[in-house]
Amino acid sequence: MAEKTIYSLDRRPSESTTDTESYEPRQQEGDYAAWLTVMGSILIYYAASGLMNSFGFFQDYYSKELLRHTPAPNIAFIGTLQMALCNIFASISGALCDRHGVKYLYIGSGIGMVISLLILTYIPPSQFLLVLMTQGLLLGLSIAFAAQPALTVVGQHFKDKRALVMSLVCTGSSLGGIGFPLMFNKLVPQVGFSNAVRIAGLKIALCYSIALFLSTSKPSNNPESKSRAPLIDFGGFRDFRYAVLCVGMWFAILGLWIPAYYIKTYTAAAHGNNGISQYFLCMINGCSIVGAIFAGLMGDRIGRLNLLWPMVLVSGCLCLFLWLLSTSIPTLVLFISMYGFFSSSVSALPTSIIGQITPDDKLGARTGAFYSLITTASLGGTPIAGALISDANSRDGYRWLILFSGTALILGSVFMLASRLLHAQDLRKKW
Repeated sequence: MAEKTIYSLDRRPSESTTDTESYEPRQQEGDYAAWLTVMGSILIYYAASGLMNSFGFFQDYYSKELLRHTPAPNIAFIGTLQMALCNIFASISGALCDRHGVKYLYIGSGIGMVISLLILTYIPPSQFLLVLMTQGLLLGLSIAFAAQPALTVVGQHFKDKRALVMSLVCTGSSLGGIGFPLMFNKLVPQVGFSNAVRIAGLKIALCYSIALFLSTSKPSNNPESKSRAPLIDFGGFRDFRYAVLCVGMWFAILGLWIPAYYIKTYTAAAHGNNGISQYFLCMINGCSIVGAIFAGLMGDRIGRLNLLWPMVLVSGCLCLFLWLLSTSIPTLVLFISMYGFFSSSVSALPTSIIGQITPDDKLGARTGAFYSLITTASLGGTPIAGALISDANSRDGYRWLILFSGTALILGSVFMLASRLLHAQDLRKKW
């Protein structure tokens, strides 16, 4: 019996970013190998992005122990450098995945992560530059060559369910953002920081090994054309929908990570040391899992861009109204729970939105080009916020930090709405 051919609702010729780009019919998606690849990508995101999402723990630990004489914005720069490198090299790593698959990218990334963590365990106190070079530069580069390919390889297998499966992959990041802080909080008092980091390295090596076994890259329909394709493709910016969405993401990323980085130090300043604050980062990431799954399911149903801009808008309003005006621990718990849920869309949806207006063979290169321009926002957001703290020991000292985060997110949602209107002015249409 002939195999049924289907056409994606997200892939109409009129949605191409150029007049010369065409779309071909494709076969039924979601076979056994595809779902194994999703599982592999979840493991990669757990190990790579999950560790990066756990930097709030390092921010707190370094400010009290290893780098206690270093200003908070400088420490935050270590974490933002990781994110910036992921954005800078996303175009290259995504295009390399398009060309050669994920095998060698995963091997190199896994080895680099383990080596950087081992080096980190031997750095003496107060050596900020060594920590920056090891955890910021080397670890950031290692993560960069796995994070984008983990999404790209999933995009090669799925079209109709792309938002859902990419959201599932992003839950790995949130799971890691829960698992690593819990592990560090438990192990550091018992075995010390260095041994805890070494154990994390073993955990990461195991995740990469399993992911390497599970993941398969989808062969190109036109290998010769793909081999001539550029590693970085900025051609998508000729499409105003793509360009305006990038501006919106720039503002959103500028404010996105500030609560995760500073909520623990804010709580200590506003309410003193308390036992529950050490779980705040885990709460944010835990609620992000639910939010990412919700974003994937609803994004495929009502439109990914239709869902993205209001969720980012709510995230900004939560900062300006709930966090800024909070006066108690229960209010903060409510804030971080809701913020984790709504802000997860910023990680879960944009790649699948880009896929709607990008040919399959250019998805990695154009997604990477998109995120490479967001580098300055991820690099500067949390350090700028740290510099806005007028008094690290009082609640009022964080006012401008909170205003900065909320305003950036709201501005991002405005540009995302503009991108949505460029697709179609009727907001009831699925986009």
